[in-house]
Amino acid sequence: MWDLIKLQMRTAHMLAEAQTVIGMRMLGMAGVLPATKGENLRMVTEKQSAFVDAGRAATMAMMAGATPVAVYSAALAPIGRTTRANSRRLTRARR
Repeated sequence: MWDLIKLQMRTAHMLAEAQTVIGMRMLGMAGVLPATKGENLRMVTEKQSAFVDAGRAATMAMMAGATPVAVYSAALAPIGRTTRANSRRLTRARR
C-alpha cells in the first residue's frame, strides 16, 4: 500500500513540475520571459525521447514479471527526470 501512495506522490510531483515547465514555456513564447533559442524544438523532441524511454522501461519491467506498481514506476522515471530537469533549468534561468 505504501508503494502505491509513494507512486501517487511521485506522479503528483511530476505533474506539478510539468505545469511549471508548460507555464514558463508559454510565457517565453508570448515574449513575456526571455526564451532560449531552440526551446520550441526541444519541447517536442524531448517528449519523444522520454516516452520511448518510458515505454522501454515499462516493457522491460513487465517482461521481468514486475508488479503493476513497479511497471508504472519504471515508466514514470524517465518522464519524471525530464520534467524535473526542465523545471530546474527554466526556473534557474529566471532567478
